[in-house]
This record gives sequence, C-alpha cells and structure tokens, in this order.
Amino acid sequence: MYRAVTRQIEVTVEPNFMPDRSSVGREYFWSYTIVITNSGPETVQLRTRHWIITDATGRRQEVRGEGVVGEQPVLAPGERFEYTSGVPLSTASGFMTGSYQMVNESGERFDIDVPTFSLDSPSPDGKRVLN
Repeated sequence: MYRAVTRQIEVTVEPNFMPDRSSVGREYFWSYTIVITNSGPETVQLRTRHWIITDATGRRQEVRGEGVVGEQPVLAPGERFEYTSGVPLSTASGFMTGSYQMVNESGERFDIDVPTFSLDSPSPDGKRVLN
C-alpha cells in the first residue's frame, strides 16, 4: 500500500494487476483502490484530479478532470471516501502519481498529494517484472 498525507488528509492507494483484462505484449491493465481520509478539523470537498501516468519506456500521459469516478465527495472531519478505477499501459510496468484539488468551507483551494505508486505485472513464473 502507498500513502501520502497533506494537511491532515490521508490518501492511500492499493494497485492490482488484472490479467483477465490484459493482453501480454499489447496492453496491461491495473485497477487501483484509493481511500481518502479527512483527519483534519475542517470539512473539505474534492474538486479536481491531476494524474501523471508513466510507462516503462518513459512515455508520459497527463490526465486532468473534475472529481473522481463522477463524484466530487465532501468529507467532514473523520470521514473517508473510497473508490476504484483503472488504467491501461502498453508496457508491463509503470507508475502513477498525482494530486487532488480540494476546497474547504471558507473557499480556500489547495492541492493534496496522491502517493506515487508502482504498476507491476507478474511474469509467467509468478515473479514481478520491471521492464
């Protein structure tokens, strides 16, 4: 599991290689589950996301958008939000990093970090490969 904390908001990520959605040599697919926990004293809302996805050849893709999985969750102190999404790559490994833009009740906007996490697929013998 990967973890980052910004302004008392924790983001954890658990990536999972999905062989049933992958085609070795053409496309590799991972799901990732993210849990955002507000341990701070103020209510916040997730407004936007920014992802940087890098494959094993160093090819970079940036993704920006409103919310996550169609939602802009509001988290009161002590609340958490969990979602699962997915990403395809043309290589057997890579990594993702990013941030979420949040807004608090007074209208202040700030970014929180999503930890950099590794996307690794197992080799046919069950060992991890890092292209």
